[in-house]
Amino acid sequence: MGKRRRATERKSVGVRNVRVRRGVLAGAAAVVVCGMGAAAFALSGGSASGEATGEEKSVPTGPPTSAEIRATSREFLTAWAEGDVARAAALTDDRTAARKALTSYRKDGRLTKVRLKPGKRSGAEVPFKAAAMVSYEGVSKPYSYASELTVVRRKSDGETLVDWRPSVLHPELRPGDRLVTGEAGDPPIKAVDRKGAELTAAKYPSLGAVLDSLREKYGKKAGGTAGVELRVVRAEDGKTPGKSGRAENDAKAEDGAKPVPDKTLLTIAPGTPGTLKTTFSGSLQAAAERETAKRKQASVVVVKPSTGEILAAANSNPTGFNTAFQGSLAPGSTMKVVSASMLLEKKLAGVDKKHPCPKYSTYGGWKFQNDDKFQIKNGTFRASFARSCNTAFISQAKKLENDSLTRQAQEVFGLGRNNWSIGVPTFDGAVPVQADAQMAASLIGQGAVRMNPLNMASVAATVKSGTFRQPYLVSPDVDDRTLATAPRKMSGATAAALRDLMHYTAVAGTAAEPMRGLGADSGAKTGSAEVDNQKKPNGWFTAYRGDLASAAVVREGGHGGDSAGPLVRAMLLAGS
Repeated sequence: MGKRRRATERKSVGVRNVRVRRGVLAGAAAVVVCGMGAAAFALSGGSASGEATGEEKSVPTGPPTSAEIRATSREFLTAWAEGDVARAAALTDDRTAARKALTSYRKDGRLTKVRLKPGKRSGAEVPFKAAAMVSYEGVSKPYSYASELTVVRRKSDGETLVDWRPSVLHPELRPGDRLVTGEAGDPPIKAVDRKGAELTAAKYPSLGAVLDSLREKYGKKAGGTAGVELRVVRAEDGKTPGKSGRAENDAKAEDGAKPVPDKTLLTIAPGTPGTLKTTFSGSLQAAAERETAKRKQASVVVVKPSTGEILAAANSNPTGFNTAFQGSLAPGSTMKVVSASMLLEKKLAGVDKKHPCPKYSTYGGWKFQNDDKFQIKNGTFRASFARSCNTAFISQAKKLENDSLTRQAQEVFGLGRNNWSIGVPTFDGAVPVQADAQMAASLIGQGAVRMNPLNMASVAATVKSGTFRQPYLVSPDVDDRTLATAPRKMSGATAAALRDLMHYTAVAGTAAEPMRGLGADSGAKTGSAEVDNQKKPNGWFTAYRGDLASAAVVREGGHGGDSAGPLVRAMLLAGS
C-alpha cells in the first residue's frame, strides 16, 4: 500500500585523473573577475596527465580526487567569470544545456562583471559565492548570491567534469527556467490580511511562494504598475528539457503540483504596487509559522467552515515545496472521515450499531490488520471510529462498488475534481477508482489516495458546516471567478452522525490528548500513513472547533495524535 516511486539522485559515473587544461594560469588569488583577461584561481595541489606510459591509455575510475575536484571546479568558474561560454560549457557533462544557460545568463539576465569565489568543499561538492552587476538602460545594481557545483567523473574516458544542473548557475533555477532582467510582466502587489495589515515574506516566511503566485495572478488586476527587475522566469510548460534537475526540484512533478510562479530576485527600478486583500489572519499565520518552525517536515492549514476562507498556511521549510497547498500524500486514517460518511449513507454502519473490528481482515488477496493488531469484540462503529480500527472499514469493501469512495469524495467533499480556484496553485486531492485490495486500502487512506493539509482541513470544515465550501484565499469578487461546488450535500442525519463520531474521538478516542479541554463544539480524527522507505509513518490530524477547521501532516512523525495533533491544537487555540 502507498508505494510511490521517488525521484532518485543521479549516480556518480566513473572518473579520470586531473588534466591541467590550457588557458588556466596558476595564481594565488581566490577570486575570478570578469574582463581581467587571466584566470585568478590557483591550480596547485598536483595534477597528472592521466595517460599511461605504455602503448595503451588507462581510463581512471573511482571518485574524483581532491586535486581533480579543485582543478576542475576552479577552471570552470574561471571560464564562466571571464565570459568564455564555450570553454565553461565544455567543462560540464551536458555541454549543450550549459552553453545555452550560460549564454542566457549574460544576454537575458544582463549580469556582467561576474566574480566567483569558491568556498570550503564537502566531498565532490564545491560551494561558491557569486557577485555581479545587473544593468538595464543605463541603471546598474550589484547582486550577489551563493550556489554550489558538483564534480563527477565521466565513465567513457575518466574525465572529471562539472555535473551540470541549472541550480549551478543560480540556486533558484529549475530545468527550463531563465534569469531575465527587464520590465516585469506583472506589477508588484501589496497583499494584506483580512484586517488590512501587510503580508510580507520577511514577516511570514511560508508565504513567499504564495505572494509570488498572487502577484502573477492579480498583479494587473490590483492596479499597480510594473518596475524593472531581475527575476526567475519559469519554464512555460513546467517540463524538464534534457537532463533532470536535482531530486528536490523534481518534487513538484512527483507531488502532482502545478508549476511554481516567477520569482523576483532584484528590483532595479521599483514599480507601484496595487493592494490585494486576502483572507489570511495575521495572528493565525504568525502562530502557524511559529508552530511549524518548532518541528521538522510539518505543514498546517486553517480554514473557516462557514465560508471556506483560508486563515493560515505554513510549512517547516518555508522556502521549499508548499506541501500545505500542493502536497500529494497518503492521508492515512484521516480519510476514514470520508469513508465513514459513505458507510453511514449506505446504511453499512450506524454510530451505535454493532460493527466488526477483528484483528485481521482480508480483501483482494491482501491481509489487513490494526495498529498493534488490536481488536474490539462486540463493539460499535463509534468505538471502531474512535480507535481508528482499519478492519472495521476493510470488512465492508465487499459491499461496495469500485467507484463508491471516489464518488463520495468528489460529490460530497469536492475532492479530486481538479477545479478548486483558491487564488494560487493547489493540488485538490485524488481518490482514483481502484479495484480489489487497492480499493480496500483507499478506505483507510492508503492505496492511491492522495491529500494535503488544505484538502483535509476542508474535509473537517465540510463535516462541521454540513456543506462543502471551496477553500479560497482571494475573494472571487476580485476576478469574477467561480468557486467549485459539490454536486450534492450529505444529509443532515449523516452530518450529525459524523460530528458525533469526531467529537467522541476528540474526548475518548485517539485524538483525546490533543483535543483535551477544547469544548463540546469540537471534533477530530487522527491518521498515520505508511510510506515506502520511511522508518516511521507520516502523522496526520484533522479537527474543527467552533468556526475553525485545521489539518496538519508531519512527515515521519509517527502517530498523528502525537505529532500532528499538538500542532492542530495550537492553531485551534490561537484562533479562539
